Amino acid sequence: STESLAEHSGENWAIVDCRFDLRDENWGRAQYHEAHIPRAVYASLNADLSAAPSGRNGRHPMPSPQQMAAVFGRMGIGPGVQVVVYDQDSGMFASRLWWMLRYVGHDAVAVLDGGWAKWTSEHRPTRGGEESRPAATFTPRVRADWRLGVDEVEPLVGNRQVRLVDARGPERFEGRSEPLDRVAGHIPGAANHYYKLNVADDGTLLPPERLRAQFERVLHGCAPTQTIMYCGSGVSACHNLLAMEHAGLSGARLYPGSWSEWSADPTRPVETGPAEK
Repeated sequence: STESLAEHSGENWAIVDCRFDLRDENWGRAQYHEAHIPRAVYASLNADLSAAPSGRNGRHPMPSPQQMAAVFGRMGIGPGVQVVVYDQDSGMFASRLWWMLRYVGHDAVAVLDGGWAKWTSEHRPTRGGEESRPAATFTPRVRADWRLGVDEVEPLVGNRQVRLVDARGPERFEGRSEPLDRVAGHIPGAANHYYKLNVADDGTLLPPERLRAQFERVLHGCAPTQTIMYCGSGVSACHNLLAMEHAGLSGARLYPGSWSEWSADPTRPVETGPAEK
Protein backbone atom coordinates (compact mmCIF):
# COMPACT_ATOMS: atom_id res chain seq x y z
CA SER A 1 0.00 0.00 0.00
CA THR A 2 1.03 3.63 -0.38
CA GLU A 3 0.76 3.93 3.40
CA SER A 4 3.22 1.08 3.95
CA LEU A 5 5.73 2.45 1.45
CA ALA A 6 5.56 5.90 3.04
CA GLU A 7 6.10 4.39 6.50
CA HIS A 8 9.24 2.63 5.27
CA SER A 9 10.69 5.60 3.41
CA GLY A 10 13.90 5.35 5.42
CA GLU A 11 14.50 1.68 4.54
CA ASN A 12 16.99 0.62 1.89
CA TRP A 13 14.24 -0.69 -0.36
CA ALA A 14 14.66 -0.80 -4.12
CA ILE A 15 11.79 1.18 -5.65
CA VAL A 16 11.33 0.72 -9.39
CA ASP A 17 9.18 2.94 -11.63
CA CYS A 18 7.75 0.90 -14.53
CA ARG A 19 5.49 3.51 -16.15
CA PHE A 20 5.11 2.83 -19.87
CA ASP A 21 2.90 3.50 -22.88
CA LEU A 22 2.72 0.85 -25.61
CA ARG A 23 2.07 3.61 -28.19
CA ASP A 24 5.03 5.78 -27.09
CA GLU A 25 7.97 3.94 -25.58
CA ASN A 26 9.63 7.18 -24.43
CA TRP A 27 6.62 8.40 -22.44
CA GLY A 28 7.36 6.50 -19.23
CA ARG A 29 10.96 7.61 -18.94
CA ALA A 30 9.96 11.22 -19.62
CA GLN A 31 7.33 11.00 -16.89
CA TYR A 32 9.90 9.52 -14.52
CA HIS A 33 12.38 12.34 -15.19
CA GLU A 34 9.65 14.90 -14.56
CA ALA A 35 8.59 13.38 -11.23
CA HIS A 36 8.77 10.01 -9.45
CA ILE A 37 8.63 8.50 -5.97
CA PRO A 38 11.84 9.50 -4.15
CA ARG A 39 14.75 7.04 -4.59
CA ALA A 40 13.00 5.18 -7.44
CA VAL A 41 14.99 3.95 -10.43
CA TYR A 42 13.38 3.49 -13.84
CA ALA A 43 12.77 0.25 -15.77
CA SER A 44 11.57 0.38 -19.37
CA LEU A 45 9.38 -2.48 -20.63
CA ASN A 46 11.18 -2.43 -23.99
CA ALA A 47 14.75 -1.74 -22.90
CA ASP A 48 14.98 -3.49 -19.51
CA LEU A 49 12.16 -6.01 -19.18
CA SER A 50 12.21 -7.52 -22.69
CA ALA A 51 14.69 -9.20 -25.00
CA ALA A 52 15.03 -8.24 -28.66
CA PRO A 53 12.01 -9.23 -30.79
CA SER A 54 12.72 -11.21 -33.97
CA GLY A 55 9.25 -10.96 -35.50
CA ARG A 56 8.57 -14.58 -34.54
CA ASN A 57 9.10 -14.56 -30.74
CA GLY A 58 6.48 -12.02 -29.68
CA ARG A 59 6.49 -8.26 -29.17
CA HIS A 60 8.08 -8.38 -25.69
CA PRO A 61 10.15 -11.58 -25.50
CA MET A 62 11.18 -12.64 -22.01
CA PRO A 63 14.87 -11.94 -21.36
CA SER A 64 17.17 -14.80 -20.42
CA PRO A 65 17.91 -15.29 -16.70
CA GLN A 66 21.40 -13.91 -17.34
CA GLN A 67 19.96 -10.77 -18.92
CA MET A 68 17.55 -10.37 -16.01
CA ALA A 69 20.38 -10.76 -13.49
CA ALA A 70 22.39 -8.02 -15.20
CA VAL A 71 19.42 -5.61 -15.17
CA PHE A 72 18.45 -6.38 -11.57
CA GLY A 73 22.05 -6.10 -10.37
CA ARG A 74 22.35 -2.71 -12.08
CA MET A 75 19.22 -1.62 -10.19
CA GLY A 76 20.85 -2.53 -6.90
CA ILE A 77 18.70 -5.59 -6.28
CA GLY A 78 20.61 -8.21 -4.35
CA PRO A 79 19.92 -10.87 -1.71
CA GLY A 80 17.41 -9.76 0.91
CA VAL A 81 16.56 -6.43 -0.74
CA GLN A 82 12.87 -5.59 -0.60
CA VAL A 83 11.66 -4.38 -4.00
CA VAL A 84 8.58 -2.22 -4.59
CA VAL A 85 7.47 -1.78 -8.21
CA TYR A 86 4.87 0.63 -9.55
CA ASP A 87 3.47 2.07 -12.75
CA GLN A 88 0.95 4.76 -13.63
CA ASP A 89 -2.07 3.09 -12.02
CA SER A 90 -3.29 -0.53 -12.28
CA GLY A 91 0.07 -2.30 -11.99
CA MET A 92 -0.07 -3.93 -15.44
CA PHE A 93 3.52 -3.01 -16.34
CA ALA A 94 4.78 -3.33 -12.76
CA SER A 95 3.39 -6.87 -12.58
CA ARG A 96 5.75 -7.90 -15.40
CA LEU A 97 8.77 -7.00 -13.23
CA TRP A 98 7.09 -8.56 -10.17
CA TRP A 99 6.75 -11.85 -12.06
CA MET A 100 10.27 -11.74 -13.51
CA LEU A 101 11.90 -11.22 -10.11
CA ARG A 102 10.00 -14.12 -8.58
CA TYR A 103 10.70 -16.30 -11.63
CA VAL A 104 14.43 -15.98 -10.94
CA GLY A 105 14.02 -16.58 -7.21
CA HIS A 106 13.65 -13.12 -5.66
CA ASP A 107 10.45 -13.27 -3.60
CA ALA A 108 10.89 -9.97 -1.72
CA VAL A 109 8.95 -7.93 -4.28
CA ALA A 110 5.61 -6.13 -4.05
CA VAL A 111 3.49 -4.09 -6.45
CA LEU A 112 2.45 -0.67 -5.14
CA ASP A 113 -1.35 -0.85 -4.99
CA GLY A 114 -2.83 1.97 -7.06
CA GLY A 115 0.61 3.01 -8.32
CA TRP A 116 1.68 6.52 -9.15
CA ALA A 117 -1.93 7.74 -9.47
CA LYS A 118 -2.77 6.84 -5.87
CA TRP A 119 0.58 8.07 -4.52
CA THR A 120 0.15 11.51 -6.07
CA SER A 121 -3.58 11.75 -5.27
CA GLU A 122 -2.55 11.50 -1.62
CA HIS A 123 -0.05 14.36 -2.10
CA ARG A 124 2.92 12.23 -1.10
CA PRO A 125 6.48 13.43 -1.87
CA THR A 126 7.94 13.24 -5.37
CA ARG A 127 11.10 14.41 -7.10
CA GLY A 128 12.47 14.69 -10.61
CA GLY A 129 15.66 13.76 -12.41
CA GLU A 130 17.51 10.46 -12.67
CA GLU A 131 18.35 8.29 -9.66
CA SER A 132 20.43 5.16 -9.22
CA ARG A 133 21.36 2.63 -6.58
CA PRO A 134 24.73 1.03 -5.87
CA ALA A 135 25.11 -2.02 -8.09
CA ALA A 136 24.55 -5.43 -6.54
CA THR A 137 25.27 -9.02 -7.51
CA PHE A 138 22.08 -10.80 -8.52
CA THR A 139 22.30 -14.59 -8.73
CA PRO A 140 19.26 -16.09 -10.51
CA ARG A 141 17.60 -19.21 -9.11
CA VAL A 142 15.31 -20.01 -12.02
CA ARG A 143 11.91 -21.61 -11.48
CA ALA A 144 11.82 -23.12 -14.95
CA ASP A 145 8.39 -24.71 -14.51
CA TRP A 146 6.75 -21.28 -14.06
CA ARG A 147 6.76 -20.58 -17.80
CA LEU A 148 6.00 -22.41 -21.03
CA GLY A 149 7.27 -21.95 -24.55
CA VAL A 150 5.08 -22.09 -27.63
CA ASP A 151 6.18 -25.67 -28.35
CA GLU A 152 4.87 -26.68 -24.92
CA VAL A 153 1.58 -24.79 -25.32
CA GLU A 154 0.67 -26.14 -28.78
CA PRO A 155 0.15 -29.77 -27.66
CA LEU A 156 -2.15 -28.57 -24.86
CA VAL A 157 -4.74 -27.04 -27.21
CA GLY A 158 -7.94 -29.04 -26.76
CA ASN A 159 -6.77 -30.60 -23.48
CA ARG A 160 -9.71 -30.24 -21.08
CA GLN A 161 -7.44 -30.78 -18.07
CA VAL A 162 -5.69 -27.47 -18.80
CA ARG A 163 -7.16 -23.95 -18.80
CA LEU A 164 -5.65 -21.32 -21.10
CA VAL A 165 -6.67 -17.82 -19.98
CA ASP A 166 -6.26 -14.72 -22.17
CA ALA A 167 -5.85 -11.38 -20.34
CA ARG A 168 -6.68 -9.11 -23.31
CA GLY A 169 -9.89 -7.13 -23.69
CA PRO A 170 -12.94 -8.98 -25.08
CA GLU A 171 -12.81 -7.15 -28.42
CA ARG A 172 -9.30 -8.45 -29.10
CA PHE A 173 -9.95 -11.90 -27.65
CA GLU A 174 -13.06 -12.34 -29.81
CA GLY A 175 -11.28 -11.07 -32.92
CA ARG A 176 -13.44 -7.97 -33.37
CA SER A 177 -10.38 -5.71 -33.20
CA GLU A 178 -6.63 -6.28 -33.46
CA PRO A 179 -4.53 -3.10 -33.43
CA LEU A 180 -1.17 -4.74 -32.73
CA ASP A 181 -0.77 -8.27 -34.04
CA ARG A 182 -0.89 -9.99 -37.44
CA VAL A 183 -4.10 -11.95 -36.87
CA ALA A 184 -7.19 -11.32 -34.74
CA GLY A 185 -8.60 -13.95 -32.38
CA HIS A 186 -7.31 -16.23 -29.64
CA ILE A 187 -5.76 -19.63 -29.00
CA PRO A 188 -8.50 -22.26 -29.52
CA GLY A 189 -10.26 -23.26 -26.33
CA ALA A 190 -8.94 -20.35 -24.27
CA ALA A 191 -11.06 -18.49 -21.73
CA ASN A 192 -11.03 -14.71 -21.40
CA HIS A 193 -10.35 -12.75 -18.20
CA TYR A 194 -9.61 -9.10 -19.00
CA TYR A 195 -6.94 -7.91 -16.58
CA LYS A 196 -8.84 -4.66 -15.90
CA LEU A 197 -11.49 -6.74 -14.12
CA ASN A 198 -8.89 -7.20 -11.36
CA VAL A 199 -8.97 -3.56 -10.23
CA ALA A 200 -11.38 -1.02 -8.79
CA ASP A 201 -11.96 2.38 -10.38
CA ASP A 202 -8.95 3.84 -8.53
CA GLY A 203 -6.59 1.19 -9.94
CA THR A 204 -6.24 -0.77 -6.69
CA LEU A 205 -6.71 -4.54 -6.67
CA LEU A 206 -10.12 -5.85 -5.70
CA PRO A 207 -10.44 -7.68 -2.36
CA PRO A 208 -9.11 -11.26 -2.44
CA GLU A 209 -12.54 -12.85 -2.06
CA ARG A 210 -13.93 -10.98 -5.08
CA LEU A 211 -10.93 -11.90 -7.20
CA ARG A 212 -11.20 -15.52 -6.12
CA ALA A 213 -14.84 -15.68 -7.16
CA GLN A 214 -14.04 -14.15 -10.57
CA PHE A 215 -11.18 -16.52 -11.30
CA GLU A 216 -13.02 -19.60 -10.08
CA ARG A 217 -15.73 -18.87 -12.65
CA VAL A 218 -13.10 -18.54 -15.39
CA LEU A 219 -11.14 -21.64 -14.33
CA HIS A 220 -14.37 -23.66 -14.34
CA GLY A 221 -13.07 -26.37 -12.00
CA CYS A 222 -9.50 -26.36 -13.29
CA ALA A 223 -6.80 -26.10 -10.62
CA PRO A 224 -4.58 -23.00 -10.65
CA THR A 225 -1.61 -25.30 -11.27
CA GLN A 226 -3.28 -26.43 -14.50
CA THR A 227 -3.82 -22.84 -15.65
CA ILE A 228 -1.71 -21.03 -18.27
CA MET A 229 -1.91 -17.25 -18.57
CA TYR A 230 -1.23 -15.36 -21.78
CA CYS A 231 -2.15 -12.01 -23.35
CA GLY A 232 -0.78 -9.99 -26.27
CA SER A 233 2.90 -10.05 -25.38
CA GLY A 234 3.31 -11.44 -21.85
CA VAL A 235 2.59 -8.25 -19.88
CA SER A 236 -1.06 -8.06 -18.80
CA ALA A 237 -1.00 -11.84 -18.27
CA CYS A 238 1.34 -11.12 -15.34
CA HIS A 239 -1.35 -8.89 -13.85
CA ASN A 240 -3.74 -11.86 -13.85
CA LEU A 241 -1.03 -13.91 -12.12
CA LEU A 242 -0.61 -11.14 -9.54
CA ALA A 243 -4.37 -11.02 -8.94
CA MET A 244 -4.56 -14.81 -8.59
CA GLU A 245 -1.74 -14.74 -6.07
CA HIS A 246 -3.55 -11.97 -4.15
CA ALA A 247 -6.67 -14.18 -4.19
CA GLY A 248 -4.79 -17.16 -2.77
CA LEU A 249 -4.85 -19.07 -6.07
CA SER A 250 -1.16 -19.86 -6.55
CA GLY A 251 0.56 -21.97 -9.15
CA ALA A 252 -0.62 -20.71 -12.55
CA ARG A 253 2.05 -20.50 -15.26
CA LEU A 254 2.92 -17.91 -17.90
CA TYR A 255 3.18 -18.28 -21.67
CA PRO A 256 5.34 -15.17 -22.28
CA GLY A 257 5.27 -15.24 -26.09
CA SER A 258 1.48 -14.95 -25.94
CA TRP A 259 -0.71 -13.99 -28.88
CA SER A 260 1.98 -11.95 -30.65
CA GLU A 261 4.17 -15.07 -30.91
CA TRP A 262 1.32 -17.52 -31.52
CA SER A 263 -0.21 -15.49 -34.36
CA ALA A 264 3.15 -14.88 -36.08
CA ASP A 265 3.05 -18.42 -37.49
CA PRO A 266 0.17 -18.84 -40.00
CA THR A 267 0.14 -22.61 -39.46
CA ARG A 268 -1.04 -22.29 -35.86
CA PRO A 269 -4.80 -22.58 -35.26
CA VAL A 270 -6.84 -19.46 -34.47
CA GLU A 271 -10.30 -19.13 -32.95
CA THR A 272 -12.62 -16.12 -32.94
CA GLY A 273 -15.84 -15.27 -31.12
CA PRO A 274 -16.79 -15.51 -27.46
CA ALA A 275 -15.12 -18.05 -25.19
CA GLU A 276 -18.42 -19.73 -24.32
CA LYS A 277 -20.21 -20.79 -27.49
